[in-house]
Amino acid sequence: MGNCLKSPTSDDISLLHESQSDRASYGDGADPDQEPPPPYQEQIHVPVYHPTPSQARLATQLTEEEQVRIAQRIGLIQHLPKGVYDLGRDGSEKKIRECVICMMDFVYGDPIRFLPCMHIYHMDCIDDWLMRSFTCPSCMEPVDAALLSSYETN
Repeated sequence: MGNCLKSPTSDDISLLHESQSDRASYGDGADPDQEPPPPYQEQIHVPVYHPTPSQARLATQLTEEEQVRIAQRIGLIQHLPKGVYDLGRDGSEKKIRECVICMMDFVYGDPIRFLPCMHIYHMDCIDDWLMRSFTCPSCMEPVDAALLSSYETN
C-alpha cells in the first residue's frame, strides 16, 4: 500500500491562514506553538472579609479563628429583624428618612434592618457595616451585646 497524500482544498488553506493569523495575534514574542488562551475564562470570586475594621483579607487568607468569628458575626446579623421601608399611611409620621451609611433617602419598599437600639438602615448598607464593626453607626452601641441581652431576657 502506498502513501496517499490528499491535495489541500480551499477550505484547508483558509483554515491554515486563520490558524497562522490567530497565532500572530497572540504572538507578541510568545512561542508560536503555544496554545492561545481560551476566549472566556470564568473568574472565581473569593469574598473579602474584615477580621478587624481596618484590615481586609480574602476568605482564603483567614485563620481558622477568624473564620469562626466571622461565621458567628454572620449568624448574629441574620438574627437582627428586617423589614420593608414604609413611610406610613398619611406620610406625616415622623420617621427617619435617610440611611446614614449611604446618605440616600429611604424609598417605599426598600429592604431595611432594625438594630436593637431602634436605628434603621438599608439592609445591604448595615450588613456590610456590621461585617466590619459590630456597633451602630449612629449611636455606637455594641450590637452584639444588645442582641445577646435580648435573648437572655426571653
